[in-house]
Amino acid sequence: MNQIKTNPVGWILYDKSCGICQRWVPFWERTLQKRGFEIAPLQAGWVKEKLQLNEDDLLQDLRLLFANGETIRGADTYRYAMKRIWWAYPVYLFSIAPLGRNIFNWSYRKFATHRHQISLACKIPGKTAD
Repeated sequence: MNQIKTNPVGWILYDKSCGICQRWVPFWERTLQKRGFEIAPLQAGWVKEKLQLNEDDLLQDLRLLFANGETIRGADTYRYAMKRIWWAYPVYLFSIAPLGRNIFNWSYRKFATHRHQISLACKIPGKTAD
């Protein structure tokens, strides 16, 4: 599941220590693969090596690592993926509208900041070891 493929558009990188992220991103793996994306945990050795970030910065946001080495992060990762999924396109449009963008960015940041507490409250444990 989390092995590097030869020709993906990129990799959606998620925090596997977050229970919600660890369940949610793999749930959408097949949909993402149809658009040329693979998934991998941010904690994977090859990801840490490629991104060269300290642990706090590395795990701060969901990321999209493109095959050419470029990255986007956070809410922009969701936007990039939603734009390519026909049934998610209306949410993408909301996320780029002036007021919608602010709401989407704020919502993403609140979730990202509190994702571990949300996972605990929902009793969804994350994986801790690689």
